[in-house]
Amino acid sequence: MKPFRILVLAVLCMGLTRTAHSQPDTTQKIVPHRINSPSQQSKPYVILISADGVRSDYTKKYNARNLLRLSKQGATAEYMLASYPSVTFPNHYTIVTGLYPSHHGLVDNMYYDNKRKAVYDMHDPRIVHDSSWYGGTPLWVLAEQQKMLTASFYWVGAEAAIQNVRPTYYYNFNDSIPMARRLNEVKKWLQLPEERRPHLISFYFPEVDRESHLHGPDAKETGKAVQLIDTSIGQLAAMTDSLHLPVNFIFVSDHGMASVDIEHPIPIPPALLDSSLCRLVSGSTLLHVYVKDPLRILPLYHQLQMGAQDIDVYLPQDIPASWHYGKLDDWHNRIGDMVVVTRFPGIFKIGNKKATPGKHGFDPAIKEMHATFLAWGPQIRKSNTVPPFENVNVFPLVTELLGLTYSFPIDGSPNVLKYLLR
Repeated sequence: MKPFRILVLAVLCMGLTRTAHSQPDTTQKIVPHRINSPSQQSKPYVILISADGVRSDYTKKYNARNLLRLSKQGATAEYMLASYPSVTFPNHYTIVTGLYPSHHGLVDNMYYDNKRKAVYDMHDPRIVHDSSWYGGTPLWVLAEQQKMLTASFYWVGAEAAIQNVRPTYYYNFNDSIPMARRLNEVKKWLQLPEERRPHLISFYFPEVDRESHLHGPDAKETGKAVQLIDTSIGQLAAMTDSLHLPVNFIFVSDHGMASVDIEHPIPIPPALLDSSLCRLVSGSTLLHVYVKDPLRILPLYHQLQMGAQDIDVYLPQDIPASWHYGKLDDWHNRIGDMVVVTRFPGIFKIGNKKATPGKHGFDPAIKEMHATFLAWGPQIRKSNTVPPFENVNVFPLVTELLGLTYSFPIDGSPNVLKYLLR
């Protein structure tokens, strides 16, 4: 057996955290010479907020008073179903494209693309900024194409010129900008003259995901992070109220969070450690196995099946249909020739470091993976608690709120959440 090489999610507990720069880029990027068309200037506004890792029960569990109060003015989903795999990059991009990860191409936080012989790595800014990895049409691209300005304080894909379009105003992701500055920047955007004022603003909070990973979903540190987000949302809502603009808020998370079995991590099957046989891209709950010789796929599959314990091994055609992750769904040919997944609450042993107690990435149907959805604003009907729905349906809701049109197919449907609109 040759020495093995595994491509690992190097920072499993950091949401959107990427490779650190010695000097973080904290400057606002502005695409020049853009203005809202006259017809767009009269449209309402949407602030789309993601709080990474905020499980569907966190707002009540940690008494997020502002979020609970504001959502009572609009709608709260019992929970929102993440897309598979229930990890950060695929789900953030699903929310803004209305496409499952297998369809828009970000099939995991890390994966191998055989056609280009390269790995997509969420921690590598050079790759994250490369628009050729991203399929679908994000909300900001759709809006800008229709002469409606947009802004982004962090969102997956917003740093890449997808279809040669970035938000008019955006920041490259970093942890160095204080919260107060971030919130104030949103207010400043909404105080711009009408022709230069963004009508869609995306905003991302990494704090809850980070603390949940490091300490677990039941830890006091996680509760403090939820309180930080809650306080920030209260301040942001008060800021926008003072401007007397028709601002609608949609508050979501990308996935939930679970306490996992860190005392009995599952070893990676020895057969997958032979680099002459396969390339392995590994996360805590999901292994993509890219077999170098197609004739060896079935023998390796049967070998893994025989020794399977606390894991499930799937060929592409056998992946559960509810995941939308099988052979016919893999539009970009990026999912492994087989995938190996842990059985909840088990996780793979990756390297020599002890695993952190909070994880996600499991089947989205597991309640601990359930995500959050709240909405309020002048166009949101007071609907109390609404039934669960898939996160692919956020995209058409936002387009309805902003009066944007699209003719390309998506996986979401405007009918699922249309009843939330006044």
